[in-house]
Amino acid sequence: MSDLDFPYRFDSLGRTATTARDDHIRDLIEQVLFTAPGERVMRPDFGSGLLALVFEPNSSTLAATTQMLVQGALQQYLSDLIAVQSVQVVNDDSALRVDVSYVVLLDRSTHVESFAVPGSAT
Repeated sequence: MSDLDFPYRFDSLGRTATTARDDHIRDLIEQVLFTAPGERVMRPDFGSGLLALVFEPNSSTLAATTQMLVQGALQQYLSDLIAVQSVQVVNDDSALRVDVSYVVLLDRSTHVESFAVPGSAT
């Protein structure tokens, strides 16, 4: 079974593009991370608030806050699909990179994905 791909697009046959389960789960994590609370109609609390931290001074405090926000949002919105093992926030000179380690509950496979704010240096 395949799921809708994110971002929404059409495939080469002109149909709605689909993707495999593992890529779909990564897409869902990306949506939670990069959606600002209040951005979605009928779900005003959805999102992690990660993009609001882009203009904050880059520090260890920011990294700790980001880690808490991300882990809480993932547990709240995706706990039926994944179990978050860890969230690591890497504090580089000009960017924050978020590494999420999680287990897919359906097959118990472990994954580690990295996310960076679009447009930031990685």
